[in-house]
Amino acid sequence: MMMRTLVTPAALCLTAALMGLPAVRGAAASRAAAPVHLSIMVGGLSKQIYLPNMLTQRLGYFTQQGLAVTLVDEASGQASENEVLAGAVQAGSGAYNHTIELQALGKQLVDVVQLGDAPGEAEMVATREAGRIKTFKDLRGRRLGITEFGSGTQTLSSYLAVRNGIPVDQVHFVPVGAGDTFIAAIQHGTIDAGMTTEPTISRLVQSSLARVLVDLRTPASTRAALGGDYPFICLFMKTDYVKSHKAVVQKVVNAYVKTLKWIHTHSAAQIAAKMPADYYAGNKALYVTALKGQLGMFSPDGRMPSDGPASVLKVEQKFNNSVQGKHIDLSKTYDGEFVAIANR
Repeated sequence: MMMRTLVTPAALCLTAALMGLPAVRGAAASRAAAPVHLSIMVGGLSKQIYLPNMLTQRLGYFTQQGLAVTLVDEASGQASENEVLAGAVQAGSGAYNHTIELQALGKQLVDVVQLGDAPGEAEMVATREAGRIKTFKDLRGRRLGITEFGSGTQTLSSYLAVRNGIPVDQVHFVPVGAGDTFIAAIQHGTIDAGMTTEPTISRLVQSSLARVLVDLRTPASTRAALGGDYPFICLFMKTDYVKSHKAVVQKVVNAYVKTLKWIHTHSAAQIAAKMPADYYAGNKALYVTALKGQLGMFSPDGRMPSDGPASVLKVEQKFNNSVQGKHIDLSKTYDGEFVAIANR
């Protein structure tokens, strides 16, 4: 009968030492550690405001951190937050204001890295209506396109309405998605105006279907329109997940911070070249032009602007019934610990 010999890790190390070879740590030592798998749901992968997500994947920075990341495309950040809360995905990329709204409802999501220091959005008015709609004040009683109910686009549109003296119930929000569906809604008269992102903004302008009414594509234009900073796209996770998976969260944040720094040391053309070709919507030159005009919206290092949370809370308290009258602990909506380590 053939005898089977059990070789223990200790025996392997002893044998290696006797032979003058490097010590081996167990049977798995000869292969790389298995990557950590996680899913990140993004509120519109092809939208330029969400560009850091796919760019991090394409640059290989997730892999460098020992992560196997699946990016899940969704219509809006609203869907992302729901899936994160349900535990269907480990992280979501959407608007920072969702962390405030959810805390008011007794739910906890925390922003672990800030990707955008401005919304990167614009309120577009259909060209056929441009003669009658000169400012946001002229949108009273009009049909306004948003990605979906509860989305960041509805939050911003509502605040702009209130800031311009229009009660929220005197505009009619219509969920029309983004990209081709938004363009179709403008073209077919489903909406009179609406909030969307690049490259849809530039596509509408180039085709003469719409013009920019309110520009939120840079920090400066955002401050002019909203009266303060408005940090927007971020990466959020469930608070209890962050507390119990700190090592994983740090790896995720490391990857994103590296991408943000890469963005600010490369041109719009170089960045566009890393993105999937179908993101160009058939016009790469237009994609590059659109990106060039709003590169300043991306955070340079993932840190939250110092007055950002208070500014966003002010917007929420202005019109959001679920937030009005509630005590919001802003320190629980953003955790800067991981970004600080990533920037060392």
